[in-house]
Amino acid sequence: MPNQDNFEQVLDHVNTHSKPSDLKITDMRFADITGAPMHCTLMKLYTNQGLVGYGEVRDAATKTYALMLKRILLGENPCDVDRLFRRIKQFGGHARQGGGVSGVEVALWDLAGKAYGVPIYQMLGGKFRDRIRIYCDTDVSGKPDGTKMGQALKRRMDMGFTFLKMDVGIGLIWDEPGALSYPTGLKEEMQELGRHGWRWNVKTLEDRARRNRAYDIYNVPHPLTGIHLTEKGIDLLEQYVSDVRDVIGYQVPLATDHFGHIALEDCIRLGKRLEKYNLAWVEDMVPWQYTDQYVRLSQAINIPVCTGEDIYLKEGFKPLLEARGVSVIHPDVLTSGGILENKKIGDLAAEHGVAMAVHMAESPIGCMAAVHSVAATENFLALEFHSVDVPWWDDLCSGLPKPLVKNGYIEVPSTPGLGIEALNDEVIAAHLHPDIPGLWEPTSAWDDDWSHDRAWS
Repeated sequence: MPNQDNFEQVLDHVNTHSKPSDLKITDMRFADITGAPMHCTLMKLYTNQGLVGYGEVRDAATKTYALMLKRILLGENPCDVDRLFRRIKQFGGHARQGGGVSGVEVALWDLAGKAYGVPIYQMLGGKFRDRIRIYCDTDVSGKPDGTKMGQALKRRMDMGFTFLKMDVGIGLIWDEPGALSYPTGLKEEMQELGRHGWRWNVKTLEDRARRNRAYDIYNVPHPLTGIHLTEKGIDLLEQYVSDVRDVIGYQVPLATDHFGHIALEDCIRLGKRLEKYNLAWVEDMVPWQYTDQYVRLSQAINIPVCTGEDIYLKEGFKPLLEARGVSVIHPDVLTSGGILENKKIGDLAAEHGVAMAVHMAESPIGCMAAVHSVAATENFLALEFHSVDVPWWDDLCSGLPKPLVKNGYIEVPSTPGLGIEALNDEVIAAHLHPDIPGLWEPTSAWDDDWSHDRAWS
């Protein structure tokens, strides 16, 4: 018979903290930070057993999208991830509107993994890879210069990154006379938005109306703006890409994004000129909803066509995949519906012979959510990363390797849940969003909100 001392020694190596069948959600709280590199809304789901699950609402999305779900989650067992997701997914939508549902789904998986003591990818069926390839999105300041951009990308390669991305679009040539044609005054109206930003200080109804007008201008779909590239504009953009390739060479994959709000025909003209530069893909050339235009684009140019960061749920990807409108899909885990839904999207794309890259411009929470999802997804290509130049990004949490991204890869962790042990409140407090103060403030006002949630009559 073992004595009491031996029994206690055994217990020292046994996790008795959580009883999964009795786990209940008790609270939801937030902290908004900025500069990581975007505005990130970090989320905690608390439980009756002391376990805390971490989630994140995608950059610039209001946390109201998550708060409205709190009444549905309180008292529920977070380990029932799929059941709870099916209940809340009707409250999400495309683009940032999917941020609440997706962020909650991530936190539920984190809690389930912690409760059972396994990494999330293991609960998705296991992993296809031990490390995740990172592609590095890169910006440069000052006057547009392809050689300068090439040098910046070359520095990324020197850091170990094996996949790159840059912007190539009308933003590079706005100030070049004769590079664009557009309705008189449109440029000045769009610059008004840029001067004030999305969160300018609104004090009067007149201010609000002026800001909303800027929103209207910005939100006009690409084919409806009346903005067109001239031959000079296309020459300039081609030269920009050529100068980049002269620096980095042709072997490393180079993806391109942010072409601007131009018509499909301009995208095709530009795409044809860029074919010789061996691009990994052209991204979001037209709004993702225009399936027929993606088909025309894919058939007209010999460059892989990519979109998807604003699409919610796998059903949103079906038209593009079934119509053969894309060669690469590009969901964001914090938009698409979360970790499991993102894997389902990847599996759906694989059935159509389409690869999946993943958009990510978030904190380590969103990053690790993507890591677990793509570790369990067969047709994964590369995961985006925007925070190479944010020195405190790795310090937002503990439990992960530092640096998290090493030689262009993230090692898939074997620790429970997301692999994040704790968030660093000191670092978070130092980077709170100035317009959204508060660190894990109570949200009890949302506890008893009510709605008749049935999705049919």
